Amino acid sequence: MTLPYMNQDFIYLASASPRRAELLAQIGVRFSTLVPDLDETPLSGELPEDYVVRIAKEKAEFAGEHLVPAGSAVLAADTAVVLGDEIFGKPRDRDDALAMLAKLSGREHRVLTAVALYVEGTNRVAVSESKVEFKAFSPGEAEAYWNTGEPADKAGAYGIQGMGAVFVKHLQGSYSGVMGLPLFETAQLLSESGLASIVTQP
Repeated sequence: MTLPYMNQDFIYLASASPRRAELLAQIGVRFSTLVPDLDETPLSGELPEDYVVRIAKEKAEFAGEHLVPAGSAVLAADTAVVLGDEIFGKPRDRDDALAMLAKLSGREHRVLTAVALYVEGTNRVAVSESKVEFKAFSPGEAEAYWNTGEPADKAGAYGIQGMGAVFVKHLQGSYSGVMGLPLFETAQLLSESGLASIVTQP
């Protein structure tokens, strides 16, 4: 049996998300994290796909130009839960989270994650799209889930890798993309930029 691993140079991950850090470490990438402070408010009339691409690219470019040594590679990502054309980011508070969960209950939504890699003025981007169907659940179940503390910093007010998984009836697409960093697209970006190669070890 062979196992894939990532062999690559050091990069910066422009994200405060521990989940993205865990996923990047999972494929053997050597990295250090930093957090660009940018306004992530959607523009008026902005489509969800355009939104996640714009934010991911802005994070990577800002960090690459202002926060790291010249010539460094910076990886950034942005995730949005989308119902119709409505973008669900991180909930502002309890009421916002419960409203999001109520809308998602018993319905299928999309999860879009854009990954951007900024290296010496070039900003490459890839987008992962997944479809997630939730079971129908009661307001009481949503309230109990909020009380766990898990939804507070998650797009769409849920974490598929945590207790939020009990709501997920069906997933079509990238599990790591729903978590916040699609590993297939990430590995492709690194390889295309000459920063990584996927190899096998016995």
